[in-house]
Amino acid sequence: MTANPFLGVFFHWLGGLASGSFYVPYRMVKKWSWEVYWLVGGFFSWIIAPWVLASINTSDLLAVLREAPGSAIGWAYFWGAMWGLGGLTFGLTMRYLGMSLGMAVALSYCSAFGTLMPPLFNGTIVEKFSTLSGHWIGFGIVVCLLGIVVTGWAGMSKDKEMPEEKKKDVIKEFNFWKGIAVATFSGIMSASFAYGLDAAAPIAELSAQHGTTTLWTGLPKLCVVLLGGFTSNFIWCVLLNIKNRTGSQYFNANIPTASPNRQDETIIETAIDAPSEEVVEHMPVAKKNAVERAPMLNNYFFSALAGVTWYLQFFFYTMGETQMGQYKFSSWTLHMASIIIFSSLWGIALLEWKGSSPSTKKKLGLGLALLILSTIIVGYGNYLGTLPTVE
Repeated sequence: MTANPFLGVFFHWLGGLASGSFYVPYRMVKKWSWEVYWLVGGFFSWIIAPWVLASINTSDLLAVLREAPGSAIGWAYFWGAMWGLGGLTFGLTMRYLGMSLGMAVALSYCSAFGTLMPPLFNGTIVEKFSTLSGHWIGFGIVVCLLGIVVTGWAGMSKDKEMPEEKKKDVIKEFNFWKGIAVATFSGIMSASFAYGLDAAAPIAELSAQHGTTTLWTGLPKLCVVLLGGFTSNFIWCVLLNIKNRTGSQYFNANIPTASPNRQDETIIETAIDAPSEEVVEHMPVAKKNAVERAPMLNNYFFSALAGVTWYLQFFFYTMGETQMGQYKFSSWTLHMASIIIFSSLWGIALLEWKGSSPSTKKKLGLGLALLILSTIIVGYGNYLGTLPTVE
């Protein structure tokens, strides 16, 4: 199958649309605690959807995984688990820096490390960037980072224009240096997903040898990486179930009359989990001494829909990766840019930017334009890599 970088960019846009949209169904979940709806959706994100779609679209999935090198399986699982652990500090980033500045810093690290570290680990980074294609891709990465900074700048302008009371709600414990340290850790750890996909490359090669069409060879990789992510998320959600006594919500529609204090609760969400205000605006908890019933069927349905939508970001990611030729490491830049583009558009649709000044909206428009431009530049650089006479 001949690489088609512009088709790859389109697939990455679809992945960004899925990531930027997955939190919307969660808005329809009522009366459940975060750890309950996150784990229910997570079963579909990290277990059900990956295995079902890989089983349908690839050849001999179980045989491929049995034959895969132990190191590939181990490292893919490890990095998936590290990606999940990185989410433990993501909420702290928002608490110390605020939504906009925290997101800009974390996403910048996530984008840069997720793109550059795999070829650095493989010892191919000089080779990748020494060609004309590499020059264009490097330029696209810089434009992407600039777009992240500008959208963060727009977000900070929006924050400054908020009423004082709302500012205090959004940034409860502002601490610049502590926030920068936490955002650095969170952003780098969030990039672990890219490391896991790179470590799982032998699994994709085996899948191709078993007769899987090139477009779908990346799906078995997701089964392993997401199993690692499921492990860390599962452990944390169960611990919260125990701590907050919310385990009964999976089976019992009656909500306890006394709700735990959620103000300082650590929630696992990473820089690739829809960077929009929906990330930190969670479901309201039951009021004290209130007897309420959760709509169980509704909650399970929308949690499952959110989970499958979340998974689709990497379903399309692996498809896009197969179209990027020898420069597939640039897929991470395309993915991050696409996430921010579509989550920002959702933010506009959900009136998050209502009341912002024209200057702030222009900054947002400039940031989105730079991000869109970065995906085109990276796609063009990959296209040049398909032309043997260019290098």
